[in-house]
Amino acid sequence: MSASHAKGWLPDFLILAAIWGSSFLFMRIAAQELGALPTAALRVGIAALFLLPLMLARGHWGALRQHWKPVLFVGVLNSGIPFVLYSFAVMHITTGFSSILNATVPLFGAVVAWAWLGDKPSQSRTLGLAVGFGGVVLLTGGQASFKPNASGIAPAWAVLACLGATTCYALAASFTKKHLPSLPPLVTATGSQIGATLALALPALWFHPDHWPSAPVWWSLIMVGVMCTGVAYILYFKLIESAGPARALTVTFLVPVFAIAYGVLFLGESVTAWMLLCGAVILLGTALSSGLLRWPRP
Repeated sequence: MSASHAKGWLPDFLILAAIWGSSFLFMRIAAQELGALPTAALRVGIAALFLLPLMLARGHWGALRQHWKPVLFVGVLNSGIPFVLYSFAVMHITTGFSSILNATVPLFGAVVAWAWLGDKPSQSRTLGLAVGFGGVVLLTGGQASFKPNASGIAPAWAVLACLGATTCYALAASFTKKHLPSLPPLVTATGSQIGATLALALPALWFHPDHWPSAPVWWSLIMVGVMCTGVAYILYFKLIESAGPARALTVTFLVPVFAIAYGVLFLGESVTAWMLLCGAVILLGTALSSGLLRWPRP
């Protein structure tokens, strides 16, 4: 790959990692005041309002209307449920910890594709699965206590919520590959946010806060809805076109770097050497299991 080609997609790569890394910060700010369900519902609702005019301007309404059922379902699985789980998690464990667990998405994706689609991994990818899950066990073993912390919730439930979210992402990816035709990315992005909004609307109203959200919460919701969801989707699909899907996938490895930095700078979170070491093990396993790295054969 030439240096000039790399310069073409590298800015989008870095900007996308920085944007997605900030989503954990904004979710925490909003969820601390609103709760998990309203935060997730407002996030996808704002994203849908942002993306819908763009999709209509491209003339893609017919494609969404033709395939609305699977697209809306993917939205529930790929946005609705995971965003609720992460909004809950960041209230009870650090955003840096949550972001490292989020980096296991390709790891779970490989497992689900193996079990569901029969996409059997090579020896190198199988080794990556073992290494990656080993890193998760090491990372969570010392912190995933079922003893309630200052928030009244055991950290283990937050860890399980993160892993549940990554499993949902993995299931959504395999469902999309198996059941959805080749649709314009903007159709899938917009329709999925509409589906998630419809699914979360009533539960969010049931658990609505008893006060009007503060200005910082509204700014956080706008940022996480427009920037971290709407704009991020556009950048991600642009990156796939310019750098290829395999290279675009590696953005998940850089997201924790930004998320940890934001947590330290703006939330005063601490980062331990053990967390960084386990995070490196998880990223190594994920890179191997997704085929981005290959273990050299003798």
